Amino acid sequence: MKFFNYGQKEIDYLKSRDKTLGAYIDKVGYIFREINSDLFSSLVTSILGQQISNKALATVVAKLKEKTEICPQCIYSLGVDEIKGCGTSFRKAQNVWLLANKVINGALCLESLKNQSDEQVVKTLVSLDGVGLWTAEMTLIFSLERLNVFSYGDFGIKKGLCLLYGHDKIDKKTFAFYRQKFSPYCTIASFYLWDVANKN
Repeated sequence: MKFFNYGQKEIDYLKSRDKTLGAYIDKVGYIFREINSDLFSSLVTSILGQQISNKALATVVAKLKEKTEICPQCIYSLGVDEIKGCGTSFRKAQNVWLLANKVINGALCLESLKNQSDEQVVKTLVSLDGVGLWTAEMTLIFSLERLNVFSYGDFGIKKGLCLLYGHDKIDKKTFAFYRQKFSPYCTIASFYLWDVANKN
């Protein structure tokens, strides 16, 4: 099991930028967030997990792993119908298979994403079937360990901001204010905002 790599430098910076967040950081301490550095399996899991519970996703992934390894060649060889048979929709099964196909035929080089900017990674990923902006941003965090990701499309982050700072809602202007305040360590701020949201 591997966890997102950050430390005192990032924590001290956030505490210096914002007293409210700083007080919460002191209250809960260091937050460990598990990552999956295998980009292919991470994307497969993200595609399969859209609009279903974590428990349902775990069931689908377990069934898929019973059939094969989650690697491009294995998924491609399995085929759409076999993937669908693991308990997912035809569209998701097709999107996962198409992802494997693109990796195998060289249309997508996942390894090259590691050297691309956040913006380039997002542009590449959202061009894939079944991958939207939120999924691309979560891939930046939980596979590529990028430090400055702040997802406006994430319900938990906005809920955390509302609860921690007393907002009724978070519009784009307010979100941009916090993005600027927490930058260049928005990802770490997100970990704490998710924690706030999950506990309320």
